[in-house]
Amino acid sequence: MKPVDVRAKSTEELNDQLLQLKKEQFNLRFQRASGQLENTARVQVVRRDIARIKTILGERTRSAEAGK
Repeated sequence: MKPVDVRAKSTEELNDQLLQLKKEQFNLRFQRASGQLENTARVQVVRRDIARIKTILGERTRSAEAGK
């Protein structure tokens, strides 16, 4: 997921996607602990996607507060 794609989505969509990614991250952690994780690179991709979404949401929050 690229930052341009994240910025194009609404705040509500980003919150939904953030929740979905956190659930996936939780499941990946369990798979890794039990030795069933096949695609180990997916853990890093999910973490970076979560960080991207949180960054964009933070930017939007700060710009909304500055606009007041």
